[in-house]
Amino acid sequence: MDDMKTWPEVEKAATEKRRELVLQGAAADKKISTHGGLTPAVYSLTLLNYLEVSQCPSLTELHDDIQHLSNLQSLILCRNKLACIPDVIGSLKSLKVLDVSVNNLKFLPEGVAQLQELTTLNVSCNSLEALPNGLSHCTKLSTINVSKNRIAGFPEDLYSERLGLLSTLVASDNAIVELSRDIHMIPALKLLDLSNNKLSEIPSTLSDCPKLKEINFKGNKLNDKRLEKMMNGCQTKSILDYLRGKGRHGEESGDVDGGRNADKKKRQQQKKKNKTEGDDDEVAEVNKMVVRILHVSDAPATLTVRVSAEVKDVRPYFVCCVVRGLNLKSGNALKRFLIAQTKLHEEICGKRTIATIATHDVQLLKHPLVYEAKPPTQLKIVPLGRKEMTAVELIRHLQLEADELRKQKKRQNVTGLHKYLQLLQGKALYPCLVDAEGHVISFPPITNSEKTKIKKTTKELFLEVTSASSLQICKDVMNTLIAKMAELNKFTAEHQEEAGSGGEGDITPPDQAAGADASCELTVQQVRTVDQDGNLKVVYPSKTDLSSKDIPNLTVIW
Repeated sequence: MDDMKTWPEVEKAATEKRRELVLQGAAADKKISTHGGLTPAVYSLTLLNYLEVSQCPSLTELHDDIQHLSNLQSLILCRNKLACIPDVIGSLKSLKVLDVSVNNLKFLPEGVAQLQELTTLNVSCNSLEALPNGLSHCTKLSTINVSKNRIAGFPEDLYSERLGLLSTLVASDNAIVELSRDIHMIPALKLLDLSNNKLSEIPSTLSDCPKLKEINFKGNKLNDKRLEKMMNGCQTKSILDYLRGKGRHGEESGDVDGGRNADKKKRQQQKKKNKTEGDDDEVAEVNKMVVRILHVSDAPATLTVRVSAEVKDVRPYFVCCVVRGLNLKSGNALKRFLIAQTKLHEEICGKRTIATIATHDVQLLKHPLVYEAKPPTQLKIVPLGRKEMTAVELIRHLQLEADELRKQKKRQNVTGLHKYLQLLQGKALYPCLVDAEGHVISFPPITNSEKTKIKKTTKELFLEVTSASSLQICKDVMNTLIAKMAELNKFTAEHQEEAGSGGEGDITPPDQAAGADASCELTVQQVRTVDQDGNLKVVYPSKTDLSSKDIPNLTVIW
């Protein structure tokens, strides 16, 4: 090909008959900009089963020749500026994973519904107003993510028994006004996230979803204010039980006898009037989560983190604090916290591309701390579960592991740390948090150090959030993390798990449970970050953080 020399990755894939091609970041974007799109040579690589073109703002369209890549199983086109996807994408009969998140898409072609092998569809962070009809033909779909779009509702055929493997449906931050009563027709649904939409009602039939384990309807203005309170604070089981009760009492039964329904409604209204405020108090108490702020001036040993000037061009934004009172000892509390942190990384942190969270055991920290940037050859860390190595060695190890995993999994997406390697691509310096003894305890966005790893016995946590985007994003992520910690603490206290137990089923009576008398209140100690001259950059939390307006049911005591 005439321009093959300017695309060495493509030439290598062709000559070595590779099954995988990754084009990402500034270098690939420059070539796409220069040539007015992807080189046609890409579409001649008919052996490919994994193609990724990401973080290339110059990529605004795909050529119809993509239909020639008939062996593709994974097509990753995230973080570009794609305005449309050609309808011929339906010709990719082997495609299992389609990720076109963070683009400028206003619609999806009908051809998507022809992808009968598709298991994962990620179209989050676009401008879609609707999903195409016919998705029920994609009978192997297990995950759909349409968050952060402009979707007003789901197509009717999405509520179908044909989607017998669909377990995850994420549609947060849209404009959805109604959830069909047929939602229970999706038999394998485990996670449903419709937070921050325009729903006013939740159908009682949701409680008939046989495998539903996690729901999120926060940020919707529901007509049923009691249910709205529960959605903002209670666990899934409590909400489903409440909806099940509504269904039994015929509030949404669809009874054609209008008079009978009217009588029921009158009786219910009268009953509500006659009730004391006990129920509301009960819900408020159940939902109550308390965070007490310990001011810098009140802290016996004030923590300060110095931020060096070198991080300005790498990952400049950093906030941190200390949290006490989180119960990690009981049952699966630690496991639940780590799972919640991973979920935050996937969602609000945009798979670590927007921000990264790190947690440390305060007792294992050597103060003072410095957030700085080092050359990859000079940055040494003991990564979680590994021996000490330089950042160069760690990245090399992770890349080799990623390659091996892709081979084992027939070049499907890899998991774990490997997904984040591209975030440091092209950086001359790497960000890190260093303790008083010169040990690197955090290497964002890749990993923490084994030296400060939290355990069940951890009593105080040092939390850090870093970002290359903005300081406010760091604060928003930290706010969400602390609110989640308060929620987890409440859950642990309510379920009274035995200290040190290994499973959810290890429950002891309240008077025998470890820590049964302990408060589930969290204490958050403010921490200052200063520049290299000692000038204050930020103190977290400030009075504008952890607002009860943004985090319902969270009581903050200053």
